[in-house]
Amino acid sequence: MFRSRISKLTYTVISSLLGLLCLWIASTSSAYAVIEIEITQGGESAIPIAIVPFGWKGSGSPPEDIAAIVSADLQRSGNFSPFNRGDLIEQLVSGDKPRYGNWRIAGAEFLLIGAVSNSGNNYAVEFQLFDISQQKLLTGFNFQVTDQTLRNAAHQIADEVYEEVLGIRGSFNTQIAFVSVEGSAPNKSYKLQLADADGQNPQAMLTSPRPILSPSWAPDGIRIAYVSFENRNRSAIYVQDRQRGSRKKVISKAGINGAPSWSPDGKRLAVTLSFEGNPDIYVLNVDSGQTRRITQSPAIDTEAVWVDDQTLIFTSDRSGGPQLYEVSASGGRATRITFEGNYNASATVSSDGQSIAFVHGSDIGYSIGALDRASGFFQTLTDGTLDESPSFSPNGQMIIYATEKGGRGTLGAVSLDGSVAQSLSLDTGGVREPAWSPFTN
Repeated sequence: MFRSRISKLTYTVISSLLGLLCLWIASTSSAYAVIEIEITQGGESAIPIAIVPFGWKGSGSPPEDIAAIVSADLQRSGNFSPFNRGDLIEQLVSGDKPRYGNWRIAGAEFLLIGAVSNSGNNYAVEFQLFDISQQKLLTGFNFQVTDQTLRNAAHQIADEVYEEVLGIRGSFNTQIAFVSVEGSAPNKSYKLQLADADGQNPQAMLTSPRPILSPSWAPDGIRIAYVSFENRNRSAIYVQDRQRGSRKKVISKAGINGAPSWSPDGKRLAVTLSFEGNPDIYVLNVDSGQTRRITQSPAIDTEAVWVDDQTLIFTSDRSGGPQLYEVSASGGRATRITFEGNYNASATVSSDGQSIAFVHGSDIGYSIGALDRASGFFQTLTDGTLDESPSFSPNGQMIIYATEKGGRGTLGAVSLDGSVAQSLSLDTGGVREPAWSPFTN
């Protein structure tokens, strides 16, 4: 990440590879724990919804509280305000008919009920969503899952409710990638980890004694590109297949190899390379290893991301300070697109290509800003002083980013309009460089 107050040489190194490392290099705690999510700011017009504990047909207790997971998902979105369980007026299960008038008096606009039954390690999950004012069933279905995918079933139900009510696809049944560090020098261990979007089930994809940076999801949701310093003499960009567990070094030229970003077709990476003398943007064919130079400027060009198959947005100091520029993926003249303030860098683009989130510098520090591409409207979304590495949710409604809390690297999330904010942290360690996965189906 860029820093306008530092020397050009340090600025080159940080912008291309090490901008975030200095913020969490001192972390010494383990990062095995679940990410804890705290809602710090909620939507003012959240929709009241009653979510009744799902009925259970099986021996013992259900392995997961499906209703609680759905409720937590919807509440975190800031668009819904689930009832407290003590305020539920009926304990309905799947197949029951609600008393619409009573629920309307209680203040509910929507009602979700369901049931879970099991046979061995297999479970049948069903639910129904009702519109209280219209007094009708909106949607509902049943599906089979295993004990390993019950939480995914709950996230899928939350996605269905979100889309049915708001008309926007939900992002609850997705994942985030992030980098963590544990131990102390000279025995530090760096991990590329994956977790569910609600912070649960963190798993290490890669553990290394050397820094790992800039994770980037392929559109298939299976491959992840990242920068590794496992060879002390030269950085390299790898692509790892999370299903097969295989990894491939795709480029490691002299100088800088950094900031990988997948093209929408999943065949190319936009990368920052300096083997020809200056940090510039290149497009790398992942299969063949061939590169094509996109920018040729005496300035520092880095952190390219794709708007679509034909367009890139990148960070450059060619105007005297870090700003965002747009350029054709085949090369050509670059056009400046940010003008608010003297520091704008590290862009991420929503899946529809309409919104850009980025790091915006001001007199008080570095926060997350957003730009509407069509209108040019700019707004600051966060009030932090060291907010970095923004990444859009696949539905474009939330942005996850790196920040600091209590001197420790942590994550935050904010809605595109700035009305909803969350703090995400490991209870025993620090995390950085989040990347939200795409939809996988």
